[in-house]
Amino acid sequence: MDYSVKLPKSAVLELTYKCNHKCLFCSCPWYAPISNYPVGEEMNLRGWMQTVCRLYDAGVESFSITGGEAILKKEAADIIRHIRAEGAKRGINRKIVLISNGRAMNDEWLRLFNEQDVHLCLSVPGYKTFKKLTGYDHVTDVLRWFQRAKELGVTTTANITVTKINYGELFQNISMPLLHGASTVLLNRFLPGGRGLANMDELLLSHEQLKGMLDTAEKVLSYAKRYGSLGTEIAGCSIDDELGYEWLKFGYRCSAASHFFVVDPAGQIRTCNHSPRVVGHVLAQPMIADVDYWRLFADSAYKPQSCDGCNMKKICDGGCREVANILHGDPTASDTSLNHQFKKIV
Repeated sequence: MDYSVKLPKSAVLELTYKCNHKCLFCSCPWYAPISNYPVGEEMNLRGWMQTVCRLYDAGVESFSITGGEAILKKEAADIIRHIRAEGAKRGINRKIVLISNGRAMNDEWLRLFNEQDVHLCLSVPGYKTFKKLTGYDHVTDVLRWFQRAKELGVTTTANITVTKINYGELFQNISMPLLHGASTVLLNRFLPGGRGLANMDELLLSHEQLKGMLDTAEKVLSYAKRYGSLGTEIAGCSIDDELGYEWLKFGYRCSAASHFFVVDPAGQIRTCNHSPRVVGHVLAQPMIADVDYWRLFADSAYKPQSCDGCNMKKICDGGCREVANILHGDPTASDTSLNHQFKKIV
């Protein structure tokens, strides 16, 4: 097989377009208000088994599973078992990560996760605001699944998308999953994309709220003596580095196409889960067809001009490059979702 483009070692598999939530902030590109996303026929079990083998052969070593809502895919359990079995043949035994909103969770799934060494990320985007953000009122059930997962030996992460709507209860929003047994916390600032494009004014954090998000998370995590992380990069000039975050880890670099990439339910490849741009197909040869766009991300060749002359340019991408592309049609534009006037650090 021709692997003219080197793939990262981590792949995100979006098993299905289906979801049983209607999250206001959802960035899945097929849910965008005016979407040109080429939704294809979902791959069956055989297609996903071929996909897993091809990706292992191409150097992929770890897999994350999502959707849509991953466990709505009827073949999801078999796909998980296949990932584990094929990895064992190659001497690879990385933990599988599965991201779920928890609405269809049950003990059978948790027992499978324990058996197959799956780390469960449960979405809990708000406490009192849970229904407003997702369309459904079952936050107590999600919290119960953190507790039940711990009882059954499954490690968990509380996945929290921070928006203007849930910002006021962020301390409680982070604390509650930890109190119910979550192993760690993953925060994501709201990024415009997918369904979220129709709700930007309602959801987008201000510059002050972005800094407040980091400070609140650090405070809760320090009390709990647990580590957490920010899943979406920020610009170095948008925070005060002198604050010295100890418990919350975050970065300034984009990982798309360099550390991970995404395979959608039909086998189409994107640089990241936020991106609406298809660059290839996992069962094609070569897999990556839009090499120029891929390499913009893989080679970090997308730095905005506003970053010229900044001392952090070598270690910072100036925010999310896919947001820049979504909002301005150019991945080298400024990430205006940061609501920040970029200033060079000299």
